Amino acid sequence: MKLDIHKNLEEKMNKTIDALKHEYTTIRAGRANAQMLDKVRVDYYGTLTPINQMAAISVPEPRTLMINPWDKSSMAEIEKAIRNSDLGLNPSNDGEVIRIAVPVLTEERRKELAKKAHKVSEDFKVRIRNERRDANDDLKKMEKDGELTEDELKKAQDEVQKITDKFIKEIESLALAKEKDIMEV
Repeated sequence: MKLDIHKNLEEKMNKTIDALKHEYTTIRAGRANAQMLDKVRVDYYGTLTPINQMAAISVPEPRTLMINPWDKSSMAEIEKAIRNSDLGLNPSNDGEVIRIAVPVLTEERRKELAKKAHKVSEDFKVRIRNERRDANDDLKKMEKDGELTEDELKKAQDEVQKITDKFIKEIESLALAKEKDIMEV
């Protein structure tokens, strides 16, 4: 028995998985990728602005990021924001573009990033469980309002649990893949 609540729950959980995937792109894994700068904000005329709204970011080589600011006067601020971020990157500026050589991760840094990835996955599992709780609350309300019988409620809650288990398993496999990616030399 598929109810609208089940469809809505799957949509919400799919969005949560997409958010997790995006979050993982911002965690460094030893290779350059433009999304790793997504969380870095630059003080641009008094407004904290994401770098990707101020410049073109490209990956000309596997371990190199290139940032080409549209406003060349913002280069110093972009460099400063990258240096002050927790990414451990050291940008260099040649007057036209900012280049960032992505260093090979140390074993200690890899373990730190793997822990961070694990914590992120736990946070997203909590989101999934909160979505399950909300769906079950909606089902109980439907039973109370006479829209569902007690048996239908039980079946619907079992379906909610199956959906939840599927998404928790997906988070676990994404977390494992990310940790493996981080720990690769």
